[in-house]
Amino acid sequence: MSVLITGATGLIGGEIVKECHRNNIDVHYLTTSKNKIQSTPNFKGYYWNPDQNEIDLNCFENVTAIINLAGATISKRWTPDYKKKILSSRVNSLRTLNNGLKKVDTSSIKSFVSASATGIYPDSITNFYEEDVVYPVKGFLAEVVAAWEQEANTFNNFNFSVATIRIGLVMSDKGGALPEMVKPINLYAGAPFGSGQQWQSWIHINDLARIFIFAVTQELNGVYNAVASNPVTNEKLTKKVAEVLAKKIIIPNIPGFVLNLILGEMSNLLLNSQRVSNKKILEEGFVFEYQNVGNALTSLYGKQD
Repeated sequence: MSVLITGATGLIGGEIVKECHRNNIDVHYLTTSKNKIQSTPNFKGYYWNPDQNEIDLNCFENVTAIINLAGATISKRWTPDYKKKILSSRVNSLRTLNNGLKKVDTSSIKSFVSASATGIYPDSITNFYEEDVVYPVKGFLAEVVAAWEQEANTFNNFNFSVATIRIGLVMSDKGGALPEMVKPINLYAGAPFGSGQQWQSWIHINDLARIFIFAVTQELNGVYNAVASNPVTNEKLTKKVAEVLAKKIIIPNIPGFVLNLILGEMSNLLLNSQRVSNKKILEEGFVFEYQNVGNALTSLYGKQD
């Protein structure tokens, strides 16, 4: 089996590559940097430039599945120009892949899996969100995810399965949001954000990588939430991080208006509440290794003396 991955050198992509190799799956990957191209028997790089609709069609050779993770990070201040980049990087990547596939024989490809985000769900303390209900699109991040998924749906025109994975808060000690939470807590300067009652639907990075491989090998179709079974409030998550690090939370909650002054619209990433169901992926037979946030954090940071 051979999988083509976009975004293979990022945080999530790197873990998926490891999971592929653990399962004896060869990886082709696309990169916008010619300096990152390497070629080994099970890890081969190819150049592309989605902004210019350029792609090395050799990347599709002998590929049986495609995993799309490409897109500019959302963890950077949302200026008007950068907001355009967040959207265009996701849409252009999918369009470039689609156009490339139209030029090659796709008969060997069995599945296509694209990343998405739980940010498509509206801010709510009380709702419990499932994939197959259409919710109002409110806010910048939801607009981005809606456009992202609409573009991914164009791959249904090919003769292979198409799945979209809505990713929650990724638990990793190598990057993303969690290390940024750990730093101030280690310095006794951590605190819950806003009311602290907003729900955060999280997933351990190992489980996330396994979900992508599961979606590929099971040839899943449709939208799936990639979150553990037990969402937690921001306050509980903050306290659990402190507990695992053997630190104390000694300062009061950081008010939402302060975060808004510092981060602007991007503060919604910290203040919005999305309690998300994983029932659909469980019903497909996927088994999570990390269902409890305490166990997930301990696996990453260990109990501190």
